[in-house]
Amino acid sequence: MLARRGWRLVYGAGDVGLMGEVARAAQEADAPVFGVIPVHLFQREVGKRDVTTFVITETMHERKKVMFMNADAIVVLPGGAGSLDELFEVLTWRQLDLHQKPIFLLNTEGYWDPLLAMIDQIVREGFADASLHDFLTSVPDVAALEAALGLAFG
Repeated sequence: MLARRGWRLVYGAGDVGLMGEVARAAQEADAPVFGVIPVHLFQREVGKRDVTTFVITETMHERKKVMFMNADAIVVLPGGAGSLDELFEVLTWRQLDLHQKPIFLLNTEGYWDPLLAMIDQIVREGFADASLHDFLTSVPDVAALEAALGLAFG
């Protein structure tokens, strides 16, 4: 999808796990891949060096900033604490009107349903305005993600 659309993957430069698979698939289809990894994770995650652009940062915070500044949209795939950390940072920045970039949750097989329920709870309890819902778009699969990104960017 990325290559077909002429889009670039910006990600954390790991060569393992789901994002390592996404990066390899993007490369095999000739999509540009921009990887960013902090020095302390470079050895641990076996940083993927054969990408179009490869950046090593000093800290995790710097990594997130470089990824954010080089991305036009944020897409969060099923993941763990790191994915949640990155999601909530960009979601908070969006809530504070520090950016207008769309944020998508790839909600494969309902993976993010508990998170979406928690966000509903946060709004219901008055810890966030209902507009928080407007900053996230949940999509069930890659086809729906492609359609949503296509609407956002043409």
